[in-house]
Amino acid sequence: MSIYHENNHKLDRSLSLAYQMMIAARTAPKGKGRDTLEMLIVDGEDIKLLSKQLHLMGKRTDTAFYHRDGDNLLKAEAILLIGTRIETLGLDEICQLCGFDNCKEKEKSPNTPCVFNTSDLNLAIGSAVSLAADMRVDNRIMFSVGKAAQEIQLFDKNVKIVFGIPISIQSKNPFFDR
Repeated sequence: MSIYHENNHKLDRSLSLAYQMMIAARTAPKGKGRDTLEMLIVDGEDIKLLSKQLHLMGKRTDTAFYHRDGDNLLKAEAILLIGTRIETLGLDEICQLCGFDNCKEKEKSPNTPCVFNTSDLNLAIGSAVSLAADMRVDNRIMFSVGKAAQEIQLFDKNVKIVFGIPISIQSKNPFFDR
């Protein structure tokens, strides 16, 4: 017979869920079947690194919620980071949802996302957090964490939009009182 205490396995369970959330995000529908997503999972010291970066951003911009988010991250066991590259899908004049006449014109503004990049990212994030909700695990979608991940260059420079989803297994959601 073995005895398993919940506190000894929070990290393992959080990482397991983060990997499942990554699968849910990866298999979410993608525009024209093209996948522009990049994903990472961080824990431990990398969470502290993101927290520190959020505090630096808060100081630099005099923005209180960066400090709040930096503090909240330290209560997470794992963080799923989901980002997208900005790539057109070649729909040209058929689409124009980005505001440009065609993909060639949009590509002259490389930091302006193709609408499918952001909608695919949103679908992926929705699939990931839905899975966490089904498991009744606390999480929160945070653009601030994505910005911090970009600033410390966790992603390739081609990944232009990133969101973070911290995961916490505690008796009270540390991301709720906002």
